[in-house]
Amino acid sequence: MTPEQFRTLALSFPGAEERSHNNHPDFRVAGKVFATLGYPDSTRAMVKLSAQQQAEFMHDHPTVFSPAAGAWGRQGCTIVCLSKAKRAVMQPAVAAAWQNLSSAADRLGGPKKARKAER
Repeated sequence: MTPEQFRTLALSFPGAEERSHNNHPDFRVAGKVFATLGYPDSTRAMVKLSAQQQAEFMHDHPTVFSPAAGAWGRQGCTIVCLSKAKRAVMQPAVAAAWQNLSSAADRLGGPKKARKAER
């Protein structure tokens, strides 16, 4: 998967928008980050999963997914090796990350209108 394919996938979810954080793109729903691109380097991305989801994706695809360092990783932030990722694997992972936050967003009044930040 290329960075552009990851971007397109992340932005395909309702209410998703692209912003920037610490000099790399992030993807949000209702203002909350569910994925980032270019973290920790340009060959990787991150999806914000639950700890259980993280364990399942890492078990099923150990060459694609690994926990982020420290407390972030223990809380479900999961690093993606883009060169090893396929859309069939990434679709459910990004969907899970988006759903985790879009459910919370729905309880708070729904997602914000989608928009794509200038690059």
